[in-house]
Amino acid sequence: MTAVPEKIDAVIVGSGAAGSAMAARLAAGGKQVVILEAGPERKNKDLISSALWARRLKWSGAPVVEEGENPVGYVFNAGYGLGGSAMHHYAVWPRLHPEDFHLRSRYDRGQDWPISYDDLQPFYDQVQSEAGIAGDAEAEIWRPPGAPYPMPPVPLFPQGQILAHGFEKLGMHTAPLPLAVTTNSYNNRAVCVWDGWCDAGCPIGALANPLTIDLPIAKAHGTIIRTDSTVVRILTTDNGEFVTGVEFVDGDGNTSRLMADLVILAAFSVQNPRLMLVSATRKHPDGLGNSSGRVGMAVMTHPAGSVYGLFDEKTYCHMGATGGQLINQDGYDKLTHAETGAFGSYQWLIAQAVKPNDLLGIGMSRPDLFGNDLHVFMKDAAQHIASMTVVAEDLPVTTNAVELDTTTDRFGVPLARVSHTTHVDSRTLWQSAMQEGQTIFKAAGAREVWTGPQAPMHIMGGTAMGQNPENSVCNEYGQTHDIPNLVIVGAGLFPTSAAVNPTFSILALTARSSGYLLDNWNSVIQ
Repeated sequence: MTAVPEKIDAVIVGSGAAGSAMAARLAAGGKQVVILEAGPERKNKDLISSALWARRLKWSGAPVVEEGENPVGYVFNAGYGLGGSAMHHYAVWPRLHPEDFHLRSRYDRGQDWPISYDDLQPFYDQVQSEAGIAGDAEAEIWRPPGAPYPMPPVPLFPQGQILAHGFEKLGMHTAPLPLAVTTNSYNNRAVCVWDGWCDAGCPIGALANPLTIDLPIAKAHGTIIRTDSTVVRILTTDNGEFVTGVEFVDGDGNTSRLMADLVILAAFSVQNPRLMLVSATRKHPDGLGNSSGRVGMAVMTHPAGSVYGLFDEKTYCHMGATGGQLINQDGYDKLTHAETGAFGSYQWLIAQAVKPNDLLGIGMSRPDLFGNDLHVFMKDAAQHIASMTVVAEDLPVTTNAVELDTTTDRFGVPLARVSHTTHVDSRTLWQSAMQEGQTIFKAAGAREVWTGPQAPMHIMGGTAMGQNPENSVCNEYGQTHDIPNLVIVGAGLFPTSAAVNPTFSILALTARSSGYLLDNWNSVIQ
């Protein structure tokens, strides 16, 4: 294992999308960086296209206690090991819309972001050029301004063609799904073979994830990566004005300290608040960065749900990408279903590649069937099923929060306890969208239609950024208001959830923050 210096420029806690991207950018800027990852080392060659093996990419660290009517689904949404949850993400990369940044000022809901779409657009363009996105910007009639996609769209298989017909019959629009997956050889990466195993990772490097994109850059510029290294506390100066490093436990159970000028928390939206709360000191009795009392508050998860149907035509449902083939954002206007009491945006991700088994498989779409009824269904559905998924906006609620539990993990650190109940207006939005989905399937000619339950997709918030230190944790660059050299990256920064998959926005925010940190290094760390 590579030796770690006693003092470095920056320590990054977590190796997921945000942590890996920040490491690559800071290291390329000449900084000495160490990543501490709690989970195991992982390489592309270790990835196996199997629904059972894919479970190894999910969370397997300390348990998270979940409460509320609509739990956040931490194990499924989080990741564990090198690359974090981005190793099982589906590379669906739409952009936030301009109105998503101004929820309070435009709709008197939630909080405004401290930035606008115009602030983030150049970084969306930069990231999509670096990582590669396949799509058709002109066909996405809802897409905000930005550079065209650098790769042609994903292929359309029979499942997508059938469902697109249903949207067309209702006067609705579809466009190729923007996917960070190679449709041609991009930056010497292999072209996707469209076998639908994204949930298990991508051993050929066609899908943009940390092992493929940012970690090689970070390593090439000298970043040291320590896996099996669980951070248990953030260290501070005696006066509490700055952080000085972290305390971590390695795979052999040894406790060490790593001192750094900058501490960057990239340990997912639940674990970052947990670390800040357990690191409380006499100067910060309620946890680091928590003078506002907002650390852990307003956690969000997209209310998602799948619509399924059986068709007479063969759908070839095993082909394509797990994320889907098409997108529809006709319902992105936040007042689309206002007459029902709903509020917020939603989008449809259309024609996902599915496999027979496991949580997202064909069999689990009908958990009510057993024995011969299940056999008959599986034989039919394997060739004739189609599906699509709604992603709905989750209004921030202050009581949806990360707190410390009385139970501790094997290192003696209190577990995270997360409570989440969907806002009634967001729940109504989800219900309205699911009714629309059934109508679309019937218009497409489905001979049978059914839906799944509300499910949590993504986890955001808990360390929201904002202009006012009294109602936010960080500034627009992720610096905590209380401690300037304690920086947070990732979806925890989101003041609101919007209704698009967060990874692309996470990477754009990280690109913006890293540039600021490099340009203002001395003022940040002193």
